[in-house]
Amino acid sequence: MTAKSGKTRKSTPRELLKEKLKEEVARELGLLEEVKAKGWGGLTSRQTGRIGGIISRKKRKQGG
Repeated sequence: MTAKSGKTRKSTPRELLKEKLKEEVARELGLLEEVKAKGWGGLTSRQTGRIGGIISRKKRKQGG
C-alpha cells in the first residue's frame, strides 16, 4: 500500500525474491514464528540487523 494514495500495488518479482530471502534467513535463525506472530516490526533492531547482515553476506557470496 502506498502512503499517499492509499492504493495497493502489486509486488514486483524482485521484491518477492527479497521477501523470500528474508523469510529464509529468519527461519535459519529461528525467528520465523516470531515474525509470523508479530510481523517484521516486532523484531528487535539486533535481530533485524542480524538478518540484514546475513542477507548481505549471501548476496556478496553470490556475486550480486
